[in-house]
Amino acid sequence: MWLLEKMLHRLVRSGQLVLTDHDGKVYHFGDGSSEPYRIRLTDKGAAFHIAKDPRVGAGEAYMDGRLVVEPPHDIRDFLLFLGSQSDQPKQDQFAAPGPWRRFANRLVAKIDSFNGRRAARRNAEHTYNLTRRLYELFLDEDRQYTMGYYREPGVCLEQAQLDKKAHIAAKLYLKPGMKVLDIGCGWGGLAFYLHRHYGVDVLGVALAPDQIEFCKERAEAEGVSDHVKFALMDYRDVEGEFDRISSVGLLEHVGTPQYPAFFEHTHRLLKPDGVMFSHCCGRANTPGSTDPWTRKYIFPGGYIPALSELVSQAEKAGWQVMDVEAMRFHYAPTLAEWYHRTVMHRDEIVELYDERFFRMWQFYLAAAEQSFRYGRLVNWQIQYVKRRDAIPMTSDYIVEESARLRAADTAPTWRFARTDSRDPEMID
Repeated sequence: MWLLEKMLHRLVRSGQLVLTDHDGKVYHFGDGSSEPYRIRLTDKGAAFHIAKDPRVGAGEAYMDGRLVVEPPHDIRDFLLFLGSQSDQPKQDQFAAPGPWRRFANRLVAKIDSFNGRRAARRNAEHTYNLTRRLYELFLDEDRQYTMGYYREPGVCLEQAQLDKKAHIAAKLYLKPGMKVLDIGCGWGGLAFYLHRHYGVDVLGVALAPDQIEFCKERAEAEGVSDHVKFALMDYRDVEGEFDRISSVGLLEHVGTPQYPAFFEHTHRLLKPDGVMFSHCCGRANTPGSTDPWTRKYIFPGGYIPALSELVSQAEKAGWQVMDVEAMRFHYAPTLAEWYHRTVMHRDEIVELYDERFFRMWQFYLAAAEQSFRYGRLVNWQIQYVKRRDAIPMTSDYIVEESARLRAADTAPTWRFARTDSRDPEMID
């Protein structure tokens, strides 16, 4: 217990954390300036399991019921409380692993993110071939599994996701009749949106069989299967020529070793006057490595890139970067709503899987929110071209087209019933 006690004394500098060990001994951390957050360890080995490698141990201890957050708080409250300490002196030095562990983590992460064809398919199935019902329970109706775009505080998730699609479509600078390739198409929401608003033909490709099956079913049901098509295919196997290429939430799964191949192949697929757009989670600082818990349980082979990694590899392949936007806090309220919807459907998720899976999903969403709210994670939106005259001289067209699309859609008018005083103003 002494190692975990030392760690928490260094980490928790404000507020109040009360920890009860398995033997009933109580420890206090912080300056007592807030209501207490109470946690409990249920067995003798839990403290050491967490302290020896907090980036893995904390998540596993919570999943296994060895770390319990006492009411009225839950794991999200606890992780956000810890995240709010991030500007305290020496926190980063203590929470980070030592140099040898950092080296080992980065080496393993680099190997894990190689993502050859077989590994890429296996990793996609691990993440996205969970039961359809799970995603229906916490995503919006269109199944957007990426950041919503919060133009003003408190809008509902459905509105934020609709506004995101408008923002992306505007940056693609589409014209009727164009051919669009959507790499990593998910459940097809963006592809259907682009066809509905522009009459473009879209080919969506992904590696998760159930996603593609769902997309095809939806295209058939909506009567657009002649124009919105989907294929269970690696992007490296796509052939042809396209006016536009989009990838939303894909580059996190490509892996840095595959960036040269990705940018070179998409460069071959795009017409000379075409536009490519990517949206991905990103680091607002230097390159790093994916934490081992997330690689093991949620996104095997995944890596969140720094902007330098994306831009440098794109330039080598012949791309010109025309627009970069850092979507700073938008993922935090998205993840918060996903978390609330997950908790709301706890009983059904436990029935679909088990209690351990439910706690894993809770921890994943709460930890991700902490990183986007208090850490250095953002979302990058990047626009690439081969020729600079492929888009207008000023970016006014993005603002104007996004506004036109928003006005054309019937969107939900209700807002969150809940509020969270920790949310920063999300006006962008």
